[in-house]
Amino acid sequence: MKHITILTILVLSVTVSQAKIDLATLPERDITQLTIYNSADLTLVRDARSLTLKEGVNRLQFSWANTLIDPTSLSMLPKAHADKIDIADLSFPPRVQNLGIWNIHSGVGGSVPMEITYLTSGLSWRAFYMGTLTEDEKTMRLEGYVVVSNNSGEDYENAETRLIVGQVNLIDQIAELARRQYPYDRPGVMPSAEPAPAMARARGAQQEMAMMAMEPAAMRPREIIKEGLSEYFLYTIEGTETIPHTWSKRLPSFDTDEIPVVNLYKFEEERFGPAVTRYLSFKNDDDHKLGETPIPGGVLKVYRTVDDRQHLSYEGQSSFKYIPVGQEVELNLGQVSDVIVESKLMDEKTDNYRFDNRGNINGWDRILTYRLEIKNTRSLPVKIEIKRNFPTSYWMIRNLADAAEYYEKVDLDTVKYTLTMEPQSEKTIEYVVTMYEGTRTEDWTRMQPR
Repeated sequence: MKHITILTILVLSVTVSQAKIDLATLPERDITQLTIYNSADLTLVRDARSLTLKEGVNRLQFSWANTLIDPTSLSMLPKAHADKIDIADLSFPPRVQNLGIWNIHSGVGGSVPMEITYLTSGLSWRAFYMGTLTEDEKTMRLEGYVVVSNNSGEDYENAETRLIVGQVNLIDQIAELARRQYPYDRPGVMPSAEPAPAMARARGAQQEMAMMAMEPAAMRPREIIKEGLSEYFLYTIEGTETIPHTWSKRLPSFDTDEIPVVNLYKFEEERFGPAVTRYLSFKNDDDHKLGETPIPGGVLKVYRTVDDRQHLSYEGQSSFKYIPVGQEVELNLGQVSDVIVESKLMDEKTDNYRFDNRGNINGWDRILTYRLEIKNTRSLPVKIEIKRNFPTSYWMIRNLADAAEYYEKVDLDTVKYTLTMEPQSEKTIEYVVTMYEGTRTEDWTRMQPR
């Protein structure tokens, strides 16, 4: 069943003795523009049609049954002969649901382009991305897509899709307004000249967003247009689509090749468990062939080109939040089995006991010797970051052999080793950590440089 708002024109000619009403059907939409917000259940619809008017009084009947249109947001604007057309008012007949009537005084007859705008609920969008790494994993092709879902109760044909990224604060939720039995709660009650403060603020927010979204769309060549709007960003998706009620459509967003990326493998038992976790990072800036606008949050699936025939291997996926311009994003692609770190406790002992005046032990050193065995079974070099966390901030470490070359202190209770492993290689790092317990912490404090 086709879902569409129903509009009819009743052309009224009045004489002293009688009133004659002519009924005309409304032409199909010329074009529809959907501006969909991702932070609220809110869409601004601009519906362009050519209406056949007669000179004199015209009545336009608008029905929104079975849709989520907010009737309080309805607006009409002539796109030609504006000085000769007066849209007098929009009234809601008492005891009639989902129906409004515009009274139009026209000084011209014939076809007149009109634009009807309103707010509705039930349309939503989400972003997702596909990243394809080159064989050496130094650069990535990033393709962005948007899935638009329509559960508004209305079919939208030949629709241009625009997306707003950013937070929208509304006093009244549009879906709640649309589900009211009557636009103003009770039949026959018209709005007061001074609307309630909450409704006034909501209508003000709606009007502000409508003005933001009514900038004209760019002509050919068709492309994705990204505009800054204060704290919002507006994305215009190339071309038009028909999005029927209950359908979802996937639309292309952008396609950028050869983005420099960094692969980093992390090992931290307290955070990830015994397996190594792979991270992929890039920056939303000019150096990375991005940086024009923020990137909407979504899910990125990562693949890798494995041969000259462009066969792909799946590398993992990660979700991320909104990435502002200039910000770096680090994506967790999940645990791997081709890079291995094994942490082995080789020795544990205590020493340097301290006693109180009753002969009880009240301080000591706990001395642990660890060996980290690292294996890279991949055919590519990999960079690995190994973090070690201590249960106290009173400690000293002694790196054995060449471990100091990779060592860095992170904070009071964390150190890390960062190294690059050649393909099909192994490496061993050993260290001894001494942790000061009880009154031995006083001795540790005295040993620190001033």
